[in-house]
Amino acid sequence: MEMIYNLLEILPFSMFQYDFMKNAFLASILIAPLFALLGTMAVNNKMAFFSDALGHSAFTGIGLGVLLGMDDPLLAMLAFGIFLGLVITKVKSANMVSSDTVISVFSSAALALGIVILSASGGFAKYSSYLIGDILTVGQRDLIVIAIVLIIAYILWAMLYNQLLLVSVNRSLAASRGVKVMLVENIFVMMVAVAVMVSIRWVGILMINSLLILPAAAARNITTTTRSYHWTATVFGLLSSVVGLGISYSFGTSAGATMVLAAAVLFFVTYFIGKSRK
Repeated sequence: MEMIYNLLEILPFSMFQYDFMKNAFLASILIAPLFALLGTMAVNNKMAFFSDALGHSAFTGIGLGVLLGMDDPLLAMLAFGIFLGLVITKVKSANMVSSDTVISVFSSAALALGIVILSASGGFAKYSSYLIGDILTVGQRDLIVIAIVLIIAYILWAMLYNQLLLVSVNRSLAASRGVKVMLVENIFVMMVAVAVMVSIRWVGILMINSLLILPAAAARNITTTTRSYHWTATVFGLLSSVVGLGISYSFGTSAGATMVLAAAVLFFVTYFIGKSRK
């Protein structure tokens, strides 16, 4: 880690004279490819609001952690996020209610339950910082956790990519080809849940869904192949994160929100590029 810090200090940017900015920069370049990877499949599966529901459920996870006396609510957030994701997938697969309705119902209920638990225990104000996040609070231990999650996500992606792609195209066709649709969907849901919960303290509940979806949506505007789609989403994720972090440092704005605005600019630029091509 010290070697990486020394390399960053060589770069001609004043923000790298501070350790917290180095940590924030490293976190952004780890989170960006993780979110880009998961975001492409979320967009393909029309699950743009799914990560938003998981983000809202973080409050319930925090509340459960408080009730259980945990100093760090991350484990409770992970457990509840995975549980909620699996429940949403199960209910959605029954095809009794539209996907967006299912996600909206669970998202609203999870957010309300979390606020009720935290407000009853008098701890809501203490955890309200989770709403907007603060990537400048990332420590070296946090970077290791994000790196581990990123590596695991890419390993699972390499193992399940073809099956995930087939499921996103046609679930019935995937099942007829021997794909265990529910298992594949559940693994993907758990990947998203873990990524969201691990990152939410730094990105923020209000911003997490945008940072996951916007780079993937921007890449989809201008790409024509699956391979280019994933790589372009990763590049856009990295670009919006790094540029957003630099702008936030220069103007003293919220890092997470500035990253999302950078990603939004990329989306609109690629939207008009894609439209002009057609």
